[in-house]
Amino acid sequence: MSNSTLRTEDAADAPGGDARESETVLELAGVSKRYGAETVISDLSLSVQRGEILTLLGPSGCGKTTTLRLIAGLERPDGGEVRLDGEVVSGAEAFVPPEKRGIGVVFQEFALFPHLTARENVAFGLKGRDAADRERRVDELLDLVNLETRGERYPSELSGGQQQRVALARSLAPEPEILLLDEPFSNLDVDLRVEMREEVRRIIKRAGVTAVSVTHDQEEAMSISDRVAVVNDGRIEQIGRPERVFQHPESRFVAGFLGHASFLSGTVGADAVDTGIGAIDRERIHGLAPEYEGSAVEVLVRPDDVRAVPTEAAGHGTVASRRYLGPTVLYEVELDTGERIGCMHNHDDRIAVDERVRVGLEADHELSWFPRGSERAGTVDG
Repeated sequence: MSNSTLRTEDAADAPGGDARESETVLELAGVSKRYGAETVISDLSLSVQRGEILTLLGPSGCGKTTTLRLIAGLERPDGGEVRLDGEVVSGAEAFVPPEKRGIGVVFQEFALFPHLTARENVAFGLKGRDAADRERRVDELLDLVNLETRGERYPSELSGGQQQRVALARSLAPEPEILLLDEPFSNLDVDLRVEMREEVRRIIKRAGVTAVSVTHDQEEAMSISDRVAVVNDGRIEQIGRPERVFQHPESRFVAGFLGHASFLSGTVGADAVDTGIGAIDRERIHGLAPEYEGSAVEVLVRPDDVRAVPTEAAGHGTVASRRYLGPTVLYEVELDTGERIGCMHNHDDRIAVDERVRVGLEADHELSWFPRGSERAGTVDG
């Protein structure tokens, strides 16, 4: 896939399941953004379907937050168009200001008014409604975010998670068509982040709003999203369901950014691929067609796909390092081929550094592969 245009199989992953039946709410068509001589966004295209949560995932400086600001109308693109419900809101001859786009934004720092109560913060964007309607809407939202008994408290009297829920309720109050979330969990401690991911997804789904989030946290993106768009250097490398993107990355960048990735060099035979940990049946490798026989490839394996077992026999390699991670231990095994492969074990497993091991493949899913030396995966079909 050359860039970020929504592909048929990715569209089918969206809510509704059929690209032809899904209703597109937001489109970015060939959008570019420059700051001086630096191009931050380059010819970026993507579509967001009604009711889905899409997350832009990538490292710092990749352009994901700039993309969010372009959607919100806080920045103007230097090329391409942003469309909401088919209407151009940013383009060469049109620009709709942020306040007229029907978009809500939850900022990284929550941006609550410290002198207003939770109830007053939520009501802030409802000034055009009569008092009774405003009160009804605030009650409804406080109930939605499970803060119905905290309405009279000020932000300083609320926990970080409660402040985030107030910020979310305030953004939902005007009933926006699209909700944008800018690194929404980065200000929370680790345990609270996990809890709030589930809570925020529940709230967004119950509210029936379409959401676009940005984050550099892979676990966050995987857990909250219907689809993930991996961004690199101002372009979308891959977009699709979290499971698909993780299990079948289309580039080495995606494979490495989404988690620990090891690559086993191998040669494709008639029935198997010969690698440094032995032969892997071709049926266990995704899309490896008969015409690839004799080709040099590299098979992607993640730490939970393989297991190292101490051996007094020849084995496949030697444990080069042991990293204790609490619930798990990550062993790095240097194979006799010179390659290194990560193996994830239970926390109570103990294999000594420099101990000889054989490495067994335990994955119960198809493995992705790359032509030797290529940055792109060997197959991207369904």
